[in-house]
Amino acid sequence: MNSGARACIAYIVARAISDSKASHAYDYSESKYVAFTGDVTTREVNVYDYGRRCYCSGSLPQLYDYGNRKHIDLQVNGDRFSGFDYDSRKHFEGSVSGNSVSLYDYETSKYYNYTV
Repeated sequence: MNSGARACIAYIVARAISDSKASHAYDYSESKYVAFTGDVTTREVNVYDYGRRCYCSGSLPQLYDYGNRKHIDLQVNGDRFSGFDYDSRKHFEGSVSGNSVSLYDYETSKYYNYTV
C-alpha cells in the first residue's frame, strides 16, 4: 500500500473507532501532516484526502480509493482493523489506541504509526 493510502486508512479507522472529529493525521514515516475532510461512521465513509487530492468512500467493508482507482476492503472490530488493498494486492492490519493508530502493511512487512 502506498504511503498516501496508508495515511487515509489510518485516518478513517481512527474516526470510525474513536469517534474522533480530527481533520488531519500525522504520518510518522513521512514526517508530515495530511489534511482530510468528510464523514466517517461505522458503516459509511466519504473522506476527501487533501494530500492526494482525491476521495475515499464507500460502505464498510468495501471502500473505493479514487487516488489509486482501486477498492480497499476494511473490517473494523473493536479497536482493531484489518483489510486488503487491491492496488498492492496485500493485506494490512492494525489497532487504534486513543488518537494513535498502528498499521502493519504486509506489502512492506513494516509497522506505520499515525496520530489523528
